[in-house]
Amino acid sequence: MSIKLVILGLLMEADRHTYEIRQTMKERSMHNYMKLQDGSLYYAMDQLKKDGLVEAVEVVRDTNRPEKTIYHITDKGRKKFQEMLLEQLHEEIWYHHPLYVALPFTVHGDQGKIAEILEHKIMAQKIVMQRAKSLYEEHIGTVPRVVLQMMVGSYKRAFMELKWLEQLHIDAKEGRLQERGTPLEVDWDRIE
Repeated sequence: MSIKLVILGLLMEADRHTYEIRQTMKERSMHNYMKLQDGSLYYAMDQLKKDGLVEAVEVVRDTNRPEKTIYHITDKGRKKFQEMLLEQLHEEIWYHHPLYVALPFTVHGDQGKIAEILEHKIMAQKIVMQRAKSLYEEHIGTVPRVVLQMMVGSYKRAFMELKWLEQLHIDAKEGRLQERGTPLEVDWDRIE
């Protein structure tokens, strides 16, 4: 559903051809929170067209390029967009971290190699955070406040991920991943 919601949402802003929708999704870094596959984008557009939610309004022909069909959201599409938007906002949040599959078994692994991998993940996380901050700063004057809120939310989640990875890294470096019976120091009321 999310790809259809995105297509309809972008068409609420302006009429666009499918390639332009794809480019806008990339420019807005939507790949950070949803899967972007060209095939699914074109398939979803075909489904929206079949359902009467979008319609072709113009075909642009350039001499050296394939023709591009520009789409417009219909009244039926606007109504469906509102339904999908509210439905998506009601979705429960499920977070499946890829590391969770491996972490319980790190007690049997080489702590040094695990620490090294975590160190690389920490560096990568810092890059993600810098990109998120730069993206925010670049878009302050061009996107609605709610999009800025999304960007800040992404940064905050990345910050918490960094702090968690740093703690895992310390435990791995100190060979403590397999330790039992020692509670972690956690201020449950101050986790931000």
